[in-house]
Amino acid sequence: MTRVLRLLTSIPLALMLYALLLFLGLISLVWNLFAMLIHPVMPAGPARTLGRMTIAFAYRMFWWLASVTGMMRIDATCLDPMRKEPGVIFVANHPTMLDALLLVARLPRSACIMKADLMGNIFLGAGARLARYISNKSARTMVRLAVNDLRNGGQLVIFPEGTRTVTPPLNPFRPGTTLIAKLAQAPIQTVFIDTDSPYLAKGWPLWRVPPLPIVFRLRLGKRFAPTQDSDVLQAELEQYFRQNMEQRATDASPECQTPRAHTLS
Repeated sequence: MTRVLRLLTSIPLALMLYALLLFLGLISLVWNLFAMLIHPVMPAGPARTLGRMTIAFAYRMFWWLASVTGMMRIDATCLDPMRKEPGVIFVANHPTMLDALLLVARLPRSACIMKADLMGNIFLGAGARLARYISNKSARTMVRLAVNDLRNGGQLVIFPEGTRTVTPPLNPFRPGTTLIAKLAQAPIQTVFIDTDSPYLAKGWPLWRVPPLPIVFRLRLGKRFAPTQDSDVLQAELEQYFRQNMEQRATDASPECQTPRAHTLS
């Protein structure tokens, strides 16, 4: 009986979450079809600005709806003072598939470094190409485009783990971030994404509803200046993230966690 009651109370929440995801999918599809049409005829500069601002606006709408419906609780306001600051690399940990949406929504002049196969995705590809997001298909090309973008006043969002966290608290960092910083002479602003929700972490399917609400909190960390020895800075950056997140996990207590509805599997 208890299990039946849990399922009955969870179903409306599940339907609401699916409706939110459907909304995100629809606005992404519509924008990407439009981006596909205007990309060949629009100059690169205006296209980049329009593409990035539109993506940021769409994601902010999604987070707003998720918040007002009670599905998610999000605190990412720490990024707002830096939304117009040119030439900054934002580096974050990568617990879930939603992380890029969190950062880009608050940073409308930013570009993401994306997996090459996502550039062909019907929900993401055309919009990403219009916004001049950067593919990781070729390391050399990725670095060159990232450096040029930063020099032209853009911002860069990088998840140096390369994929969602598999071995908490952090996967080993992949090279490239500190080399880009060195060549562009761009500072690295660290960002910590805190969540205790398993939703869309590695191995969690899209259709499986987690305990709700899903809580995200973004925290600013130390800002690193570029150095001539990018390998040393890479090791320092990874160690800084690892120490901070291990300490965070140790300090966390069950009493601080937000009450949630039961998982609907």
